[in-house]
Amino acid sequence: MTMSAPPLKALLRQTRAGLRVLLVLTVLLGVCYPLGVWAVSRLPGLRHSAEGSLIVHEGRPAGSALIGVDPVFTGPPTADPWFHTRPSVGGPAASGGSNQSAFNPELVAAVRERKELVAAREGVAPGAVPADAVTASASGVDPAISPAYAELQVPRVARNTGLPEQRVRELVARHTGGAGIGQPVVTVLPLNLAVAGAVGR
Repeated sequence: MTMSAPPLKALLRQTRAGLRVLLVLTVLLGVCYPLGVWAVSRLPGLRHSAEGSLIVHEGRPAGSALIGVDPVFTGPPTADPWFHTRPSVGGPAASGGSNQSAFNPELVAAVRERKELVAAREGVAPGAVPADAVTASASGVDPAISPAYAELQVPRVARNTGLPEQRVRELVARHTGGAGIGQPVVTVLPLNLAVAGAVGR
């Protein structure tokens, strides 16, 4: 009995110390740290980004400026009144590139099929379709397109909304800006909201 007493006391001492460490770390990392991050995100200039860079339209969130979501149109493709984003290789709960090489037969076939669909929708030859209209970005949810792809869609959008082509081009120009690498891009969601506003939808 006398031999087991010191180890028992040591075990109890270590258990109490472990529980104290657990309690302190739980408070610090489970309560204080999340609250600190939340408090910093409320600072002026950071809140918009912390909330997901939401785009608010008529008082309601319409989407994010960082995530491209292709508009859904159930009618004939040639009657579609919206600008479209780059294709996505992910589903609703996933994103990312395909990681397929440029010579992968499946990717080549997918690009060829996309090119034919876009060409038919826009009423142009397949050779006139820009590369970003048929290839996904690294994230698979790019919110912007090239000015060339936007220009390709202008006649169809103008025809199906009743807006003059010049007016649609003005809206495109208003939503064209420089990307991080300096290349101009057109943000699709704000552009579609502007188109909807111009036609009173």
